[in-house]
Amino acid sequence: MFTSPSARAASAYRTLSLQGHTDGASPHQLVSMLFDAVLVSVGGARVAIGRRDVPGKGEQIGKAVRILDEGLKATLNPQSGGELAVNLRNLYDYCISRLTYANLHNDDEALAEVVKLIEPVAQGWKSIGPEVAAMPAAPVLQGA
Repeated sequence: MFTSPSARAASAYRTLSLQGHTDGASPHQLVSMLFDAVLVSVGGARVAIGRRDVPGKGEQIGKAVRILDEGLKATLNPQSGGELAVNLRNLYDYCISRLTYANLHNDDEALAEVVKLIEPVAQGWKSIGPEVAAMPAAPVLQGA
């Protein structure tokens, strides 16, 4: 069964128990929330490393990994997104590997690298928001 990327994003957002309100949010806003949440989680992990809070670090890194894997990757559609979707999937996989490394080695630099990689993608996504909002709705198929 096919589910739309927006439905997958909303489902992932709810499943991941992220704070915020998804009702009425556009697909674009849902993905923006996922980007925000992954960056907040990585930031929380960096603070936890500084405090030597191993459980807190693990919790925050685990949340970031789940958001990337079950949230952002789940919204990708390689059939319609083509090379861009494949490249984003590869980026998210790389970030997951760096997060795992950071968790095992208390490596703040690996966390900083993830932020450096995700922030421009998040900002790019957010910058197209006004364009997406201004687009006309897709025509409804007649007949059938």
